[in-house]
Amino acid sequence: MVFALAAAFLMALATLTSGQTGQSLKIIVPYPPASGPDILSRLIADQVGRAQNMTVVIENRPGGGTTIGTEAAARAAPDGGTVLLVANSFVVNPALKKANYDVSGSFEPVCQLAATPILLVVKNDSPYRFVGDLVAAARAKPGELSMAGAPASSLQIAYEVFKRGPGISMTYVPYPGTAPAINALMGGHVTAVFADYPTVVPYLQAGTIRALVTASPKRVEALPEVPTFAEAGLTRYEDEIFYGYMVPANTPADAIKQLAGWFIGAMSASDVKPKLAQQGLFTSMRCGEDFAAYLRNRIEEYGRVVREASIKAE
Repeated sequence: MVFALAAAFLMALATLTSGQTGQSLKIIVPYPPASGPDILSRLIADQVGRAQNMTVVIENRPGGGTTIGTEAAARAAPDGGTVLLVANSFVVNPALKKANYDVSGSFEPVCQLAATPILLVVKNDSPYRFVGDLVAAARAKPGELSMAGAPASSLQIAYEVFKRGPGISMTYVPYPGTAPAINALMGGHVTAVFADYPTVVPYLQAGTIRALVTASPKRVEALPEVPTFAEAGLTRYEDEIFYGYMVPANTPADAIKQLAGWFIGAMSASDVKPKLAQQGLFTSMRCGEDFAAYLRNRIEEYGRVVREASIKAE
């Protein structure tokens, strides 16, 4: 009888604690391995896994401009066991009518964790030492100067805002990402590039390219000499590449709260911030309704620019 009671107690205890130590978490990353979003997610997975004594799996689902992985996450069970890594394409794609999901209807926000600047860069031997130099040259030679960058992205949106303020005309040259656009810049094939900071960090550090302006709300700490759009006298515009997590719609509030706590704890670990900085990523935390409000703002702003500039999906 004693053994039977002991066995029953142990079974009950296992049932109570299995949700705390035996559960697993899947992070769907709609980007390829070794990309910035993937590196961030693997850092988070390692921290959460160790802190919560649980298995955290990264599932890379790139393709379709991030729609493949995003739509897979929207179909996942809303039980807190699956989260989606999101960045700017998450809100750009609906504006371009190339997504089979609704940002607010298909998902619930957990937290934004990190961000990185958007920069306008030129070669270091370029005659354009300041953004005003580039604007003046573009105004004097309409359509002759070229701007490269990823098409149908937040980088192209930044370019459209940049040129519409002073009313200049440049030729936009699309490349399948910042890295090939920078290669074209270094080869002298294009005048300038709107780029994400992590891709250009080594070039900036080596002195082979120069940043003229940032779309960040304030100057980048690592680039104190680079002005913001507003400081440069351009149209007031603020944007960054953001990284955060969403869960499928109808995920219970307590599960979302638990996930937020795990992610905040992971970002607070002493070794995470320097590891992110090595990748050109910076801590930028907003959770729940604050994150939802930020996404609504991006949806409205991106949608407006897409319509006004007639940006088309790839």
